[in-house]
Amino acid sequence: MAAARLNMRKRYGLLTRGMGWETTYQPMDKVFPYDSFEGIKIKDWDKWEDPFRLTVDAYWKFQAEKEKKLYAIIDSFAQNNAQLNLTDARYVNALKLFIQGVSPLEYGAHRHFAHLGRQFRGEGTRVACQMQAIDELRHCQTQMHTLSHYNKHFNGLHDSIHMFDRVWYLSVPKSYFEDAMTGGPFEFITSVSFAFEYILTNLLFVPFMSGAAHNGDMATVTFGFSAQSDESRHMTLGLEIIKFMLEQHEDNIPIVQGWIDKHFWRAYRVLSLVSAMQDYMLPNSPMSWKEAWQIYFVENIGALFNDLSRYGLRMPKYHEVATAESEHLSHQIWGTLYNFTHAAALHTWIPDDRKMDWLSEKYPDTFDKCYRPRFEMFREMEKAGNRHYFMGLPQLCQICQVPMCFTEVMTDSMMISRRVSLFKGDKYHTCSDGCRDIFENEPEKYTQAWLPVHQIFQGNCGGAEISDVLKWYHFNEEDSGEYVGSADHKRWQAWKGQDIEDETTAVG
Repeated sequence: MAAARLNMRKRYGLLTRGMGWETTYQPMDKVFPYDSFEGIKIKDWDKWEDPFRLTVDAYWKFQAEKEKKLYAIIDSFAQNNAQLNLTDARYVNALKLFIQGVSPLEYGAHRHFAHLGRQFRGEGTRVACQMQAIDELRHCQTQMHTLSHYNKHFNGLHDSIHMFDRVWYLSVPKSYFEDAMTGGPFEFITSVSFAFEYILTNLLFVPFMSGAAHNGDMATVTFGFSAQSDESRHMTLGLEIIKFMLEQHEDNIPIVQGWIDKHFWRAYRVLSLVSAMQDYMLPNSPMSWKEAWQIYFVENIGALFNDLSRYGLRMPKYHEVATAESEHLSHQIWGTLYNFTHAAALHTWIPDDRKMDWLSEKYPDTFDKCYRPRFEMFREMEKAGNRHYFMGLPQLCQICQVPMCFTEVMTDSMMISRRVSLFKGDKYHTCSDGCRDIFENEPEKYTQAWLPVHQIFQGNCGGAEISDVLKWYHFNEEDSGEYVGSADHKRWQAWKGQDIEDETTAVG
């Protein structure tokens, strides 16, 4: 007689609860030492349920089908030299920032979710983390495979993993992830799966993939869509683990709220780089950073926290500051990248009249008043043969490690925002109330931060000269500086049969 076919719930139960046991040779607290020291109280691990209940055989089947479609499109893209279908070569700088700053985060997530797959006491949570670890490794691989095609034709894409560990602007995402990884398992999953993936990841992937489509980059669109079903599971894991902790014990509520406040602000500061990419690096922008923030944070996350309020949670601290900054964020970050692009593995430029008119339309209250005059001044300097570079080194925020370029948007948007904290007789500078609060809550941790500017001054980054530092970064001379006249620009003009000296066809 044939055995009865098990339904999905029973198969998932065998994969998780059916493979767990209470240890006897060693106590459970010694086998799982990391899931209790943060103060989170769990009464019943079996109350956590993975809503997808994904089994191993189903997982590999789904992923294999997606791989076939993805690599068929990547192969077709390469064979047809589809990079020539881009709106403009300026767009590739968005890909440079993505592979330098985002893809290594995927690999870091892979490593630490594999760690969590061993450290959580609940079997279902461990299985979900192990599958997410595989997802994150897959994302890193598919992004590198997709963008490797661009590496054949454009500069700055050649050594992203090495750059991630050393370059000044890449310390922004790197320090965020290392902050989460050096916390406990519950803090990490709150940081990455909830604060980043659930609250803010749509601000990265949805506008970026839409932007790729608007600029003729179907290979990038495809790897984004291929990752989206994985991301839905990751977001759900983050939300479910939050609800699980809150339902287990009322003492967990203030701990979880503190983590949400901290990691929302830290993740938001990482996305400041994305704001510049969205508004300035995309020749054809489907929406502004301000519009994306309104849709994916103010409306969507506002509704989420209305739901979570029944658990005692509130909106993340300083969310109203982030919303006020949506009028300014991309312009301030682009201005900073423009100032320091001689020390970056990407190109920057002054937006042309068409782009500035678009920015005026999207930011009617701030762009013409605060930023257009500055860009027009830089344009006149460039025409006079004096392209502006800031040849010094910037003051970095001790927490987010972004140069101190943000302003006091709640009081005076023309005043640089700066906070100073004292710890053991030393001064530490932060860029905002959010970063200052994080520092003063755990000063012993953040006084150890690896700040690139400090390390350069101490001679730990290759030498005393800028050329020494850039060599230590593994930058090539053609990777950096102004886009107009760069090797990427000249190559693109040659492909399109345009006069290299003619800038009237450039898309800004």
